[in-house]
Amino acid sequence: MITVRVSFNINRKIAKFNSQSKVICLVSGGIDSPVATWLMMRKGCFPVFVFFDNYPYADETTKQRAMEAIKKLSECAHGDKLKVYVVPHGDDLTDILRNCPRNLTCVLCRRMMYRLAEKIAQLEGADAIVTGEIIGEHASQTLVNLRVGTQALRDVSILRPLLGMNKREVESLARKIGTFDTSTKPASCCTGPPRKPRTRARLEEIQEAEKGLDIEQMISRDLEGTIILEV
Repeated sequence: MITVRVSFNINRKIAKFNSQSKVICLVSGGIDSPVATWLMMRKGCFPVFVFFDNYPYADETTKQRAMEAIKKLSECAHGDKLKVYVVPHGDDLTDILRNCPRNLTCVLCRRMMYRLAEKIAQLEGADAIVTGEIIGEHASQTLVNLRVGTQALRDVSILRPLLGMNKREVESLARKIGTFDTSTKPASCCTGPPRKPRTRARLEEIQEAEKGLDIEQMISRDLEGTIILEV
């Protein structure tokens, strides 16, 4: 067996930001998303952070982890102030749980997050959305479900810099850039996911399920309730 090792030159003084390369970085409070963000910052992309607050399906501990990781990443920002959009997402999850098939919850939830991230990207003039998704890491991150999720977007592309990595490689990078300890602090998990989520959702059934949702109203509600912070 041949073992392939991924090696990066970890330098806290990452590339100077290119004002033409603004990206929307979805940070969840887990290990993966801060690493994905750092990889894009390393290439000179200016990050705008988005955290989806799933309260009451998750408590403040997850938000605290995400904010601490963002503050750690801000140390690499050459003194620039970084924006954090805190988007209320719990009501979206309630609507999905009440009106849609239970086993499609995660894919529907992710499509809503993508739509909201796209709106923020348009507001910010950003070129792309960055996520910490890894193939097969969760039920919603199979190649089929990632494709179905991405089809919710119209004008903005998604960058997934960790897509082909394994967990050990990501954890190693998280340790080197200083976010691992923060991202592994005790925190609540979202209670929304079903026991048996679909791993190969079809676009047709997702679109049928979304007929039970007022998506435009949900987006407007979430954007109205969004808080913008600076770090």
